[in-house]
Amino acid sequence: MAATATIAGVVATSSVASAAATGPSPKPAPASQAMTGLPAAPVEKVIVTYKSKAAEAGSNTAAKNDAAAKGEKTGESLSFERRLAGGAALVDLGGEASKKDLAEVMAAFRADTSVASVEPDIRAYAMAAAPDDTDYAKQWDLFEATGGMNVPGAWDKTTGSGVTVAVIDTGYAAHTDLAGNVVAGYDFISSSADARDGNGRDNNAKDEGDWNATDGECGTGSKASNSSWHGTHVAGTIGATTNNTKGIAGIAYNAKIQPVRVLGKCGGSSADIADAITWASGGTVPGVTANATPAKVVNLSLGGASATCPSVYQTAINGAVSRGTTVVVAAGNSNANVSGFTPANCSGVINVASTSREGNRSFYSNFGTGIDVSAPGGETRRATDTPGTVTTPENGILSTLNSGTTTQSAENYKPYQGTSMAAPHIAGLAALLKSAKSTLTPAEIESAIKANARPLPGTCSGGCGTGIADTVKTVNAVTGTTTPGGATFTNAANVTINDNTTVASSLAVTGRTGNAPAALKVDVDIKHTWRGDLVVDLVAPDGTVRNLKASSSSDSADNVVTTYTVDASSEVANGTWKLQVRDVASGDTGYIDSWSLTF
Repeated sequence: MAATATIAGVVATSSVASAAATGPSPKPAPASQAMTGLPAAPVEKVIVTYKSKAAEAGSNTAAKNDAAAKGEKTGESLSFERRLAGGAALVDLGGEASKKDLAEVMAAFRADTSVASVEPDIRAYAMAAAPDDTDYAKQWDLFEATGGMNVPGAWDKTTGSGVTVAVIDTGYAAHTDLAGNVVAGYDFISSSADARDGNGRDNNAKDEGDWNATDGECGTGSKASNSSWHGTHVAGTIGATTNNTKGIAGIAYNAKIQPVRVLGKCGGSSADIADAITWASGGTVPGVTANATPAKVVNLSLGGASATCPSVYQTAINGAVSRGTTVVVAAGNSNANVSGFTPANCSGVINVASTSREGNRSFYSNFGTGIDVSAPGGETRRATDTPGTVTTPENGILSTLNSGTTTQSAENYKPYQGTSMAAPHIAGLAALLKSAKSTLTPAEIESAIKANARPLPGTCSGGCGTGIADTVKTVNAVTGTTTPGGATFTNAANVTINDNTTVASSLAVTGRTGNAPAALKVDVDIKHTWRGDLVVDLVAPDGTVRNLKASSSSDSADNVVTTYTVDASSEVANGTWKLQVRDVASGDTGYIDSWSLTF
């Protein structure tokens, strides 16, 4: 089987300070009014500045007594912690306070004529400046709110250091905006004629070009074409050198890129590609020297039509995953169900569809229940335009390239469109996650990406997975950073669902305050043929069962991949939650792939 490239500084978050008015003691503002302008992030302490003549201004004992009195008045557990350098008193709220509780405490202090001001003890975070790469402003796919992947906000926490990403593709065309991050790769093209280097497999991953001189050269219907330098374009999206006042920024710009050449003249063979997956992930390939820098992420922006995943691919992917390598695959550009395209239809991979700048499924992108997640792949032309034309280059994915029509020439940059461009966005994100938390398994990385994706702002017919990947939200989820308004807890361990059985997957929720929200998000990914056989319930820590999905004898579609919203406001948030799945019929089985709760 042949495969081809699938182108087609420190800033406080908020503050609230109020000087008490002189004269008669004011009435505390209603909680609903006082909550206006309070920080979104949890607050555990407040800073109280007393008027200079007040006893609390100079006496810690007086300040301690005042805190206790305010606590009794508001029903909160307040305690004086220490005196600040400027003379203010730091008062502990006894844990994370809700906005309502915080507003009541602040109102109580403001109502005291001895208090000059009270404000939350807010948090500040290191803020990464926008990169100085000259073409960064053109990379809408990284930062635009509508169709972008919310990348820059994650660079404060992770930039991919310590992770190698293998780009299994056409090889590497030398580029100064990539060179600093490239490590030694390999050329796995076994046919010397297809490799165009005269010697077949070797340790030189140089891209010798994938041009075709004449129509029909690569089979009936094939067209003459120039070299694509496809692997170099993919590599730039993942790991282009950043903050070098040149070109573009890479998503995981401190990761290492390992070019592994499998596509040459007329594409590449599944045998060569399978060996490349094995070698890149640290496995053994007969006759090939072991990989000195095994990759923890593999990007496969390639594919071909096939009703099923070939065993040679599946065996290689299974081996890679078992070694801890995340495998990312482009869905394909045929505007068809992804189930008919490989390696996108193999198991154990993150299958990526493409979206446009407007947040729609790209007109060419494959779709279906097999899609895991979407990412920007762009549209350099519209569906109605003549194939091969470039009518909207600004809406494509700009990356590193070469200007040569057949053999390598001068380096340059150019926008492409395709699921080939979407996949490296997810490979870059996977590298960021692995760098941020080295213990993450491929299943946990996949689950985190899917659970923290956002719905497409545009349209998707046919199925685009869980939405467009959100880099900041996903990185925060795996690092335990609470984003304003909540946190996500995920279980990515597979649980087998047999016929006529009930199974459960558990989640331990910790660190939350009070009850669960009235709009608790339950993200579910269940792989199961004839999903109508399934009853899906959410079980709260106290045993309360909330039905998410009923069984249906007429629902013959596969898989339950969706987000449910549940009113769980009567439940304590902390504790062990369960996703319970009951199979009520015979003949179809499956497994819980992953699920998560977002508070």
